[in-house]
Amino acid sequence: MTITVHDGDLPAHVTFGNSVAVDCETMGLKPVRDRLCLVQLSAGDGTAHLVRFRKGRHEAPRLSTLLSDPSTTKIFHFARFDVAVLRAYLGVWTAPVYCTKIASKLVRTYTDRHGLKDICKELLGIDLSKQQQSSDWGDESLSEEQLAYAASDVLHLHEIRKILDTRLEREERTELARSCFGFLAARAQLDLIGYGEEDIFSH
Repeated sequence: MTITVHDGDLPAHVTFGNSVAVDCETMGLKPVRDRLCLVQLSAGDGTAHLVRFRKGRHEAPRLSTLLSDPSTTKIFHFARFDVAVLRAYLGVWTAPVYCTKIASKLVRTYTDRHGLKDICKELLGIDLSKQQQSSDWGDESLSEEQLAYAASDVLHLHEIRKILDTRLEREERTELARSCFGFLAARAQLDLIGYGEEDIFSH
């Protein structure tokens, strides 16, 4: 595993091809309240690029261009949250999107455990440490343990996607998954304007 930390934006020489795994670390779980601190990216090659945001600085033109690039699929785990955070702080709608949590819920119907740690354990035989999940991502000096945790959230998503895609095809739910992924921007927008738990489709 190789971890490279960038301050405020991606450098011009970093590229990812037609797919990139993405994750965010924030000060909490409310996008409007809790600021974006870190964006992690990986091409699935064992290297993680971590873009660090200091308080009050959320302008990243190269990262924003990548996130909105229609030729690059962004792979998330629980994309609903990350898409909302990236919209709130970078002003960009991330697309196209693939969400491993949604894909897992569509094909791993034999379990209710769809966290990244559970999926990595079952599908890849990898034990992820979640010890740093609730740490202070706004600290001026992130620890080696924090950086390793952040990187681990994106390093395996490409491989997980391949396995889940095979199962989606087997269960004839590929098109349903794509429709769900396409709805994520609308779901994120609902979260940002206050419809977090309310189901507007209910009676």
